[in-house]
Formats: sequence, structure tokens, C-alpha cells
Amino acid sequence: MKQLLIASLVFVACSAALAKLPTPVLSDEAKAKALEAAAKTAWSSKVDGYLLCKSQDKVAADYFAAAKAAGKQVGPAVATPACTDPGPFAYTPPEATKPLEAAGAHSPPATAASPSSGKQPDATGNPAKKP
Repeated sequence: MKQLLIASLVFVACSAALAKLPTPVLSDEAKAKALEAAAKTAWSSKVDGYLLCKSQDKVAADYFAAAKAAGKQVGPAVATPACTDPGPFAYTPPEATKPLEAAGAHSPPATAASPSSGKQPDATGNPAKKP
């Protein structure tokens, strides 16, 4: 019983210490490396899928050849999509977007060249909806 109490106190103390750790702030260079690593991982899984597809095609072809040589009746092959080669790894980093202030969002509007209102009555421009 005493050991269980000590173990639970140690667990609570460790979890409280870990809960107070701040989240690390990544620099732009570290973020770029993380994005490239994620892209490489995605490409690697596509290559693995391609290699699996090729091996499955080879096994199926060998099975059908062996069945035909043995004189067995085999049903038609199931239509599957063709294996697509992902090609070599190529990474293009995303372009940096401008912050909202630099994008001109707070710029004043251009000077009006003509008045915003005309001599047209409101009923003509905004006809009433018919029920």
C-alpha cells in the first residue's frame, strides 16, 4: 500500500512538472525544415504504395500463370487502378504570404471620381420582391 501511494505521488509530481513546460517556438528555418520533412515523408509513403502495387501485380501474374499451367479454371482478374510512379522527390517551399497590414488591407480608398448616388429612385434600383 505504501509503495502504491509513493508511486502515485511521483506520478502526480511528474505530470505537474511536464504540464508547466512552455511550447517551443520554432524559427522560420525550423518551420521550413519541418515542412520539407513532412513533404519527404508523404513522398516516401507514395513510393512505398507504388512498390506494394507493383509487387501485388507480380504476385497476381504469377498466380494466374501457375493456375493456367496447372489447367485450373480461374475467374477473370479484378480490375484495379494502374500503379502510378510518384517520380523523384521534388520539394518547392510555399511562398511566404504578406501580413495583413502589408497587403494593403488598411489602405484608404481611392478618391471618388463621381458621386456614389445618382438620380435613379430606390424602387427602380431595388425592386420589391414578389411573394
